[in-house]
Amino acid sequence: MTEGSAGGRTPSRAVEQALVDAAERVLVRDGLGGLTVRAVAAEAGVAPMGVYNRFGNKDGLVAAVLARGFDGLAAATSEDTDVDPTARLLACGRNYRRFALAHPQHYGAMFGPGLSQAAPTAELADRADAAFTALVDRVRYGMDRGALRPGDPRGTAQLIWSSVHGAVSLELGGLVLTPDAAASYEALLQMLLDGLR
Repeated sequence: MTEGSAGGRTPSRAVEQALVDAAERVLVRDGLGGLTVRAVAAEAGVAPMGVYNRFGNKDGLVAAVLARGFDGLAAATSEDTDVDPTARLLACGRNYRRFALAHPQHYGAMFGPGLSQAAPTAELADRADAAFTALVDRVRYGMDRGALRPGDPRGTAQLIWSSVHGAVSLELGGLVLTPDAAASYEALLQMLLDGLR
């Protein structure tokens, strides 16, 4: 991990990214409980001190992993740019669920015990806020175009997020009691839009 630049050493940012990559692999394989400095160091092929030097402690490492998770969530929910505001909101909701189901360990850590274990860094707060702001932007877009009734975009986004987060968390926990989780989720999205028109 020290090869690569003109001086024979990998730039610090590249090493940090490689350590976060390793931490994500550990999270996916072993869950949040397995995400330790020693496990990440072993996965990355470095001494534990290399992890401490870049993240301070396990809390800093967890914060870096969660920040990357929020980046992924923001990218997923911002991905559709359909001009139709209803289609854009539906795509945002569908992509939220898709992200959670594709990254259950990340999602569980981001909205569960991971937040209490993470160092409260400005970077983590900014990334989490950016993920929420992606939804706020879509709500504002819908209000500006008359697809949603006028109101506070942030407050409305909070209501939507509370609903979709609850549905996704129940699904990840195996607690959907209807025969088709995807159809139930789709019905929830439609119900939310109908109620907010």
